[in-house]
Amino acid sequence: MIADKGELAPGLYLVAVPIGNARDITLRALDVLRGADVLAAEDTRSLRRLMEIHGIALGDRPCLPYHDHNGDRMRPKLLEALAAGRSVAYASEAGTPMISDPGFDLARSARDEGHIVTTAPGVSAAVTALTLGGLPTDRFFFAGFLPNSGGPRRRALEDLRDMPATLVFYESPKRLGAMLADAADRLGHDRPATVCRELTKRFEEARNGSLAELAAHYDAHPPKGEIVVLVGKGNLEKISESDVDRSLTEALETMSVRDAADAVSGMLGVKRRPVYQRAMALAKARDSDG
Repeated sequence: MIADKGELAPGLYLVAVPIGNARDITLRALDVLRGADVLAAEDTRSLRRLMEIHGIALGDRPCLPYHDHNGDRMRPKLLEALAAGRSVAYASEAGTPMISDPGFDLARSARDEGHIVTTAPGVSAAVTALTLGGLPTDRFFFAGFLPNSGGPRRRALEDLRDMPATLVFYESPKRLGAMLADAADRLGHDRPATVCRELTKRFEEARNGSLAELAAHYDAHPPKGEIVVLVGKGNLEKISESDVDRSLTEALETMSVRDAADAVSGMLGVKRRPVYQRAMALAKARDSDG
């Protein structure tokens, strides 16, 4: 894709950029940014600053914004440049394009129109967190950002409860405490987890603990910065019906059916709906005997 004279062949180049430390960029990514005819970025200010740090002049080349709010309007312009035989480089605000990133439709459209699409790979926050998090990496599932509101977020977490892999989430610092509390409730209070914050930056942190412990910590100490949450596979030991019944019977002595189902499903790390149905049956049988 790079000609003998250092010029880029026509096509779309997806350029991975640092997530924090500006030196975490590949030589090939710098070559692409230096040689592309047209530059596009989720955040043009961040890209311009990165290029300045590495001594790459923009010159008279266009540097166009491309994000969730203008993609439908900007995409035809970038496709026109590709059709005219120009090289176009696209960079996320941070990390690798296509990973929780608006560039997907651009890459798909370019491919559909027969243009070459390639990448200058590099850092990703998800993989960096897995490297530092201390949780199993033989299998992992990237879930991106969960829904903002509580109900949909809890339902999304419950759908992931039985996933036999380390779970990877991106999260806002403002929602981290609530997200961890919901995760503890739906995935299991004792399930191991790691919160990675400010990766590759000065105040980098990877805090390990159970979901309940981390929820309590970040509720009391609201964090700052970019955050990746890892959740371990949890206890894969099969929970028997007798275990559930015994725990529910004890819980129903002091709790309502709803609260008992919440407590037992969280404690045992099993889905709430069948536990709730079983709690209703046990409560009904108890009331009939009484």
